[in-house]
This record gives sequence, structure tokens and C-alpha cells, in this order.
Amino acid sequence: MLLGARKISRHWCTRRPNLSLSHTPSTKLNSHISASLHSICQVEELDDFLPWLERKGGTEISSVLSIGKSAYGRSLFASKTIRAGDCILKVPFNVQLAPDNLNPELKALLGDDVGDVAKLAIVVLLEQKMGHDSEWAPYISRLPRLEEMHNTIFWSEGELEMIRQSSVYQETINQRSQIQQEFLAIRTALKNFPETFESITYEDFMHAYALVTSRAWGSTKGYSLIPFADFSNHDGTSESIVLSDEDKLFSEVLADRNYTPGEQVLIRYGKFSNATLLLDFGFTLPYNVHDQVQIQGSIPHHDNLREMKLELLKRHHRPVSKDDNGFSSSMDSFTIKEIRSGSGKGKGIPQSLRAFARVLCCTSPQELSDLVEEAAQHDGRLARRPLTNISREIKAHQMLISTLTQLAEDYDASVKSLGPVSSPATRERLSHRRQMARDLLSGELRILESASAWLKNYCTTLTATDCHRDGVCSTKLPRSRTERGEM
Repeated sequence: MLLGARKISRHWCTRRPNLSLSHTPSTKLNSHISASLHSICQVEELDDFLPWLERKGGTEISSVLSIGKSAYGRSLFASKTIRAGDCILKVPFNVQLAPDNLNPELKALLGDDVGDVAKLAIVVLLEQKMGHDSEWAPYISRLPRLEEMHNTIFWSEGELEMIRQSSVYQETINQRSQIQQEFLAIRTALKNFPETFESITYEDFMHAYALVTSRAWGSTKGYSLIPFADFSNHDGTSESIVLSDEDKLFSEVLADRNYTPGEQVLIRYGKFSNATLLLDFGFTLPYNVHDQVQIQGSIPHHDNLREMKLELLKRHHRPVSKDDNGFSSSMDSFTIKEIRSGSGKGKGIPQSLRAFARVLCCTSPQELSDLVEEAAQHDGRLARRPLTNISREIKAHQMLISTLTQLAEDYDASVKSLGPVSSPATRERLSHRRQMARDLLSGELRILESASAWLKNYCTTLTATDCHRDGVCSTKLPRSRTERGEM
């Protein structure tokens, strides 16, 4: 049975924009440039790797792909004409690196406190230490060096300041802490093998850990590094993904379109935002259709109805939402995605966020009781339907507008603060990371602006309805700080 595999990406506890009644706020390749890859890529054949892997696996892995180098690093190119639907590579499980490759004695010492990512990182470390004596040397030697990686865990404090506005800033700090905890957990076990791991440092482990998070695929059988397949670059709009057949014990990729000889062949790692790509993979896309922003909801302590609202939200427990890749969001967080049309249904702003705003804007126990009664009369979900009182419905959405507008202004200021590089010694690296920071912040700003535009249109429509009904129009939408003359 074929099952879809996906690149590892984990969600960490994050600092997200905050929503409350007091309005307190929070790659490789892009699809639109993939068409021009043939003109900018210089194929450099590496004849020894694929034959070595096929000998090790005892089977043909690909007859239509070759390995080369492009402006984006090591890549896969079509060596023959490829048609949509063709199987372009098939890598057996016996030539994939997984936690099962660990020495059984060492694996037993690690225990359950050490995750599979850390265990696979130890496998990589061991093979790296063995050098040319490793049976995996042709593969290990082609993995990115530490200085070639741009995951945010490797950014300096000054570089991280560029993305402080994004939740990636705190996620990076959390991930560093997690890696350090994992390292401390394995260090005792590694001391039992001094001849192999004596000189292993935290930096070595962090490098191996990042290699796993950026290159391994996850499936029902766990995490694994898939040689050759992981030389493929990412296109967020591609339909080609790594599939694992657990009955026949191999992973394969099917082409989603036609390729001519010399074209770079692209796959999709997952439906990942730039935040995830930057944190876990070390690259961004100039325009990422999967960008999103996390908004965290909280009820301010000065709210006289705080306990009642908390009880209602707990009683009508909001279902834990999942993103496009199946990862869960916490109960008080909301994922906003880009809204394509300002006059549509607002798909991209979760109904749960709008419901949360309706609860927050209630100013009396009776209003909260009305929400409960309305929920009981319908599907039981609290505040999921527009409020019958148009003024209150407008007020709830104005609160969202105020929060998102403030966030958008803060993001815009952060983007504009990304000035030119001043130090020639670090110009290339810093310039590259500054561009990634710009891609990240600009994408999240685009999401916020699209949500604000839809909400303003929604409130304008409601205001017109209210005016038509009463013959009087008194509701005004909040203005930005620029419009208020505060900028």
C-alpha cells in the first residue's frame, strides 16, 4: 500500500500575536521561477553516487534522473524525456537511514526520553565520524556542511532580530532549547562509547539534528533519510510527493508533469509556509501560497466577565484545528490564511476566530446567555453564526480589524527596517538571510492585509444593512494610525 510521506516539520510552542478586548497584538525554489531553471542551472554530473546507491540497494533506482548542481545547490535533473505519471525514482528501504540503524546497545541506553529525530541525528553523527570508513560515505559526504545551512537556529542574535515580529523568532529559541535538552539526554549514553563519540560537541549535534529536520521524511514507519530523493528541490505547488510502499518496502516519486532532458525535476516537501520552511529547512520562497499567520486569543484579566467567558469556551470546547499538513494548533490559537477575494465568504479567517471575537465583545451575562441559547438551537457550537444584533456583530469584527491593522503596521515597519548590508566580511551570508527575513515578513504581512480587507468589507456591508434598516448610520470602522495622524 502506497502512503504519502512528508518532510519533517514540527510545531513548537510559539509567541504569537495576541488578541484580546484591549486590542493587544502579536527553498529552495519557488514555483514561479521554476520555469526558468533550465537557463540558470549548470548541470554537473556526479557519476559515482547513483551507481553506488544502486549497487548497495541491489536494484535500479532511476533511469531518467541525474544529479547535478544548480544555483540552489545539489539538484536532480531529467536525463531523458519524462511524462506526467512516470515513476522517476524508487529507493528501497534497505538504503534509507533510520533510527533502526542505531547500534542496539546504544539505542537501549537512550530510552524513550530521546525522540526519533535525535536518534537519527546520532546515526548521522556516527557515519560522519567514521569518514571514508563509513559504508554511507558517498552519501554523508554530500550532505550540506554547517556553514551552508540557513535554518534560523544557526542565525546570530543580530540576525534573529530581523524576524522578531514573526512567531519564528520565539520558535527558534524554543527549538534551540529543545535540541539542547536532547543533547543533554543523549550525552550520558554516548559516554559509554568514548572511542566513537568522545569528541562530539553540541554544535556537531545541532548540525546533525538540522540535517534530519530539513532532509528526512516522516511516514507511518517513522523518520528516514532517503538518499537521492533528498537531492530534489521544493516547489510548493507541485503535486509530486514521496510515496512509501510499506508492503514492497520502497519509497517512490511520480512525475506530476512532463519534463524535457536538462530540466530540473521538482517535488513538494509539504504545504509549508515560509515560517516553517525557514525554521526547519533554511530557505524561503519569494511568494508562498501556503503562508499563514498565527493569532493567539486571550481574555484580558480586567474583563469583568472573564471567568464566565472562560467557562463558556471550556464548555463549548473549540475543536483543535489542523493545518494543511495535519499538525494541531492549540485551543487558543487561530491560523489565518490568505483571502483571495474581499467580497467572498472570508475563507482563510477561521470561523472559530470570529466566534471567539463575538464572545470577547459581550458586555453582559445576558449577551453570553443569548449565545448559549442560540448554540443550543443550532449545532451546539458557540457563537459560530452572525449575531442577530448587527451593531454587536460589527463591534466584534471591528475588534479583529483593529488587532490585524496594528499587526500589519508593525510588520510593515519591520520590513522597511531591513536596510543594506554594511560589513563586507559577512555581506553574502547576511544579505541572503536578510532576503529570507524579507520573504517571511512580507508573506505574513500579505496575509494580515488580506484578512483586514475582507473584514472591513464585511463591516461596511453590515453597516449599510443597519443604515438601510434604521435610516440612520452611526457605525464607523476603525482607522489605521496613519489615517489618525499618529504616524
